[in-house]
Amino acid sequence: MKLHPIVLCGGSGSRLWPLSRDEHPKQLLPLLGGRSLLQETVLRLEGLADVAAPVVVSNAQYRFLIAEQMREIGKMPCPLLLEPAGRNTAPALTLAALRVLATDPEALLLAMPADHAMTDAAGFRAAVGAALELATAGRLVTFGVVPDAPETGYGYIRRSAGGEVAEFVEKPDLARAEAFLASGDYLWNSGLFLMRATRWIEELRRYRPDILQACEAAITSGRQDYDFFHVGACFQDCPGESIDYAVMEHTGAASVVPLAAGWSDVGAWDALWDIGAKDEHGNVVRGDVVTQGSRDNLIVADNRLVAVLGVHDLVVVETKDAVLVAHRARAQEVKELVARLKAMARSECTTPSRVWRPWGFYESLDNGARFQVKRIMVRPGAALSLQMHHHRAEHWVVVKGTARVVRDHEQFLITENQSTYIPVGVRHRLENPGLIPLEMIEVQSGGYLGEDDITRFEDIYRRMEPSVGG
Repeated sequence: MKLHPIVLCGGSGSRLWPLSRDEHPKQLLPLLGGRSLLQETVLRLEGLADVAAPVVVSNAQYRFLIAEQMREIGKMPCPLLLEPAGRNTAPALTLAALRVLATDPEALLLAMPADHAMTDAAGFRAAVGAALELATAGRLVTFGVVPDAPETGYGYIRRSAGGEVAEFVEKPDLARAEAFLASGDYLWNSGLFLMRATRWIEELRRYRPDILQACEAAITSGRQDYDFFHVGACFQDCPGESIDYAVMEHTGAASVVPLAAGWSDVGAWDALWDIGAKDEHGNVVRGDVVTQGSRDNLIVADNRLVAVLGVHDLVVVETKDAVLVAHRARAQEVKELVARLKAMARSECTTPSRVWRPWGFYESLDNGARFQVKRIMVRPGAALSLQMHHHRAEHWVVVKGTARVVRDHEQFLITENQSTYIPVGVRHRLENPGLIPLEMIEVQSGGYLGEDDITRFEDIYRRMEPSVGG
């Protein structure tokens, strides 16, 4: 039987603000090194035998960035299933199961969240190998992380002597967590699962036929678009439920395999400190950081120098447009802080300073009344849509590479240190015909500078919604 990895790439990771934003969540960030958590999740599979291309389940907002990250690690083309709305992990797994079963009726599914970290890939592959025999025989297998502390931030799984799931337990208080650790019968709930696709469908039909019916209708009404499969809009009516609640807590066929792989759900900044490489004073630092007389801190400098003096047990995270300073013991409360920012309609909790598009990225350098300055990078061979703005003019200055500009009925090239002007209401397009990235500075001026001031006429990426700029 072929193993089909199902990578669940939803969620916003709000506890990792200000790096993680609604439009660029934690699974797409390189929190632990040069690769994103999504990329690390997929590369963790290398070394397993008979593995199909991973199926990534996400939403349309992230589709181009996901595709680009998969290409960077040589894993494209792969199926990308795009949900019109998030409905938790049980419907996401069901969508993937139905798609995989259409071509492989004997498929085994390995469901993996895209936003978890493991420091021991060999330990992960060993656990998958141990679970394969159980799953092949019809068991629905979950992976329980061998605990090394009385953690109150995770759910637990109590296992029987025979390796069956005896009970799923919600996040405990400290006293219960200490008792769980002492007993040796409890494992952390990792959110990873391995099962035959047909067995998942059978058990879902038994316990949640409403979810199955909604997913079947959504697949039937979906459409293929290049490497993307857009799930039908009726999926928005599907009940939202986790894999645990929908099936695993009810089925009599649930088994648990211990996982010892340096696992973390990277759920908050304190988790990143736990698994990070520490200096002689217990500090975990990333970026341009200088410490003096400070210990046991997590310090992330994303854009400029960060210096700390005489502090301990803090989280300090700097980005271009926001800075977080928090006590490490209160890292879980960042989610509540983000909710307050959203209630204040602060864009810093939704949009990152660097916004990725299928053609490259743009980032805001400065803005004020009636003007905005952006840096734009266009990949070789890529092109923005043919578009028009009703309320702003644009001035483009090329600082690297060559740009092909379409302006109404004109078409011309501009190179380094050359510039051009796009008046209000004029159709235009920017392309990179060269072999190196095109970098340019754009100065926008006008009465309204929102990203939704765009009318598209042609787009090679088939984005015709006004809310997506470029």
